[in-house]
Amino acid sequence: MPGWQMVNQKTILGWYWLVGLILIIASGMWANENKKDVRQTLKDIRQRLHIRAPELPTHFQWLNVSRPLTTEDLRGRVVLLDFWTYCCINCMHIQPDLKYLERKYADQPFVVIGVHSAKFYNEQDVENIRQAMLRYEIEHPVVIDQNFQIWQQYGVQAWPTLVLIDPDGYIVTYLSGEGHRNKLDLYIRILLDELEGHEKSNTAPLPIRLEKHYTQKHFLHFPGKITGDPQKGLLYITDSNNHRIVVVDTAGYLQMIIGSGQPGLQDGDFSSARFRRPQGVTLYTPDILLVADTENHAIRKIDLKQRVVRTIAGTGQQGFFRNIRGSARKVALNSPWDLTTIGDSCYIAMAGFHQIGLLHLKTGEYQTYAGSGQEARLDGPLHRAAFAQPSGITHDGQYLYIADSEISCVRRIDRKTGMVETLVGGDLFDFGDRDGIGNQVRLQHPLGIYFYQDWLYLADTYNHKIKRISPTTRRAMGFAGTGQRGFRDGKQAQFYEPGGVFAMGDYLYVTDTNNHRIRRVHLKSGAVHTLNIRFGSKPWTHAGPLLVANFPNIQTQHLPTQLLSPGNGTIEIHLQLPADQKLNPDSPIQYVLTTPDSFISSPVLGRIQTLNEQLLKWEIPIHVEELPRKSQLDLELLYYYCDKAFENSTCKVRAVHYRLPIQSGPGGHSRIVITDTVQ
Repeated sequence: MPGWQMVNQKTILGWYWLVGLILIIASGMWANENKKDVRQTLKDIRQRLHIRAPELPTHFQWLNVSRPLTTEDLRGRVVLLDFWTYCCINCMHIQPDLKYLERKYADQPFVVIGVHSAKFYNEQDVENIRQAMLRYEIEHPVVIDQNFQIWQQYGVQAWPTLVLIDPDGYIVTYLSGEGHRNKLDLYIRILLDELEGHEKSNTAPLPIRLEKHYTQKHFLHFPGKITGDPQKGLLYITDSNNHRIVVVDTAGYLQMIIGSGQPGLQDGDFSSARFRRPQGVTLYTPDILLVADTENHAIRKIDLKQRVVRTIAGTGQQGFFRNIRGSARKVALNSPWDLTTIGDSCYIAMAGFHQIGLLHLKTGEYQTYAGSGQEARLDGPLHRAAFAQPSGITHDGQYLYIADSEISCVRRIDRKTGMVETLVGGDLFDFGDRDGIGNQVRLQHPLGIYFYQDWLYLADTYNHKIKRISPTTRRAMGFAGTGQRGFRDGKQAQFYEPGGVFAMGDYLYVTDTNNHRIRRVHLKSGAVHTLNIRFGSKPWTHAGPLLVANFPNIQTQHLPTQLLSPGNGTIEIHLQLPADQKLNPDSPIQYVLTTPDSFISSPVLGRIQTLNEQLLKWEIPIHVEELPRKSQLDLELLYYYCDKAFENSTCKVRAVHYRLPIQSGPGGHSRIVITDTVQ
């Protein structure tokens, strides 16, 4: 009987190579085939091979569903299995393809299922996998593969591998690596066409239970990297999953936000510019910030004085040609993860290419600087050496130092001799947590690195530690963190997958990525404290409002003092437009609510919010502590409105800042209404 059944591993392995051979032959003429030819090719493969897909274990742990998916859930559907591990850059690259297919066939009997087969020890932990799914916004079911059991049953050889299964539970094709969106799209469409109107078509809803609905929100959302300006006393943080750059002073007071918070590739002023999961950030001059805009495959230049963002390298599309040279705006990059500058040279840890790139900031030229593009640990001359997903880069003037994450090493490039060598660490499958010298050292997927006062500070990400390394003796030792994931300050501090480090003054600043926090480590004592980001009077006097700062002549409108009762309450926002005006349906409404005190809380507090619906009224939940106290709330609104009578009329922008004095105490209100009236 056709269906999902457990089969012999050797049988699957044998058939795997036959399938691969047939697909290689078929793919040579794929571009010239029409849909009818492809349909016949798929039919021939399925008839010849007739391989039943092994059943997915229901006793393994599953995420994004309320219960494991069974054979009955999957029979009658087209199923696409994605074998992945969350450290893998190639696995990240295919997520947009999977999301595209999920959206396109959302109302069809089609489902993507992730099979997480972990490489690193840290990746075997279910909570760590859940955090990775939240970071990459994975919303399809994921089964946690224990000890590669599913991997072996399917004969998988590499990450990522995609396995397409027909509605009867038979394997249609294996595809490894990236770049298969169009082929998968066509195959899925053919299989769904065959299923349309058939009684075996399974359209019953799956027991989806998204992890994101059970997650606490923070002001920062998976912050990636950090840099700073000692002269100005400022820190620049890539707030990666909020798609923006956050600027705070060393006391934690918020100074400005760069970027709208919406994902995209858009140049412009600070409120309209868009990024997509930026990572690396560095100062080129005191007024110029450079950002590795990772998922836009671009380098962005931020003019802090003129308050504008401009793309200076990359086309916005992922590149596939590794040895490249040319005008930086015409070169397709591949997941730039970090960057550092020496003079007018910007060196880029190009994780997707497994290379180091060089951007000439004066001439606007880009070139491959080091690495053959092979994913490996190989020392030697620049273009013969090999890296494996370099994700952090720093320098001491003569040497570049690289956190080479996939081989859990720190590499070093001598800029004078052009030679690459391994400073500490093992190889692709040599990882762990061991201090020592040179090759004795074991790390686990380090992402961040910074040179300061003769030491290298390393974010040993999957070990939840900060390590300190002497470049002269090649000795690595623990510096901060117990090695157990968690959130705790002090000398027995805990981190959760820290991703970036930067030092100035007496402190090392750490982006504690999965804790959504910035941590500060005293360089002499090693004591860790959390840098709490503060909202209040100080940011307004230094940098103006968060959302409407780029609009000239913004006046703060002062409202009458309101008495709030302790407990839960709401703030209602009302927009009143003239009768002949309407909200612009193509532009979202944005708002941000802030307060200098902690006795008022809200899930949206301090974060720029975007309403994609055209609402003239909405509510913000708040909670007020019982202690009587005086303070204030600040509300900023930004939206566009147009003439109703003209379909393509010119729209006007509304940017306004309200300041509301408040006092808590008995007899107060639980509901406040703020009405914004356009004259």
